[in-house]
Amino acid sequence: MRLMWIATCLAISLFSSHVSATDQEQKKAEDKAEVLEQKAAEKSADVPVPKAEAITTSEVQAVDPAGKSPLDDAITCLARSIYWEAKGRKTNEMEAVASVVMNRLGHEGFPDTVCAVVKQGSEIKNCQFSWWCDGRSDQVKEDAEYAVAKEIARKALNKTLNDRTLGAMYFHDKTVRPDWAGKYIKTADIGRFRFYKPRGGDAK
Repeated sequence: MRLMWIATCLAISLFSSHVSATDQEQKKAEDKAEVLEQKAAEKSADVPVPKAEAITTSEVQAVDPAGKSPLDDAITCLARSIYWEAKGRKTNEMEAVASVVMNRLGHEGFPDTVCAVVKQGSEIKNCQFSWWCDGRSDQVKEDAEYAVAKEIARKALNKTLNDRTLGAMYFHDKTVRPDWAGKYIKTADIGRFRFYKPRGGDAK
């Protein structure tokens, strides 16, 4: 009985230390992401951030591990947008969605935080990203694809993601022809998506 009690206490201790370490990584990642999104909104030099300031792979994967957290931090908001807009698609399509969000960040007419960019328009029922106000659950269903989305979000915030969209701030599925597309300059076709930027300037 004594041995079982010791083993139980040891297991609880190990589990608690693992949870604590994961919580610390999550907090560290969220704090770093807040600083990085501020720099991105200010359109600081478009170079990778210093290693000490960069979000690591283990840190980003510790954020929202079950895909059920409220959308109130940069990593979760960016990763969910990537996931819901492009899950099941090729990596370059997922990366392109991330670039659109980051290109909008702090640009004239768009908010200064990732979450505000993602949720923009919801107050007037005119969401910029349709998944955000389609009335369906926003909880993740495919863990592996969400892990990929979080890694892409990490690279985007660390400024190590190649912008294949060439500064785009708008996109749509190529199977549709929205009325607004004619107002903008087409920058790229990537997989099933078509990307655009304003005629009066780009996102850089």
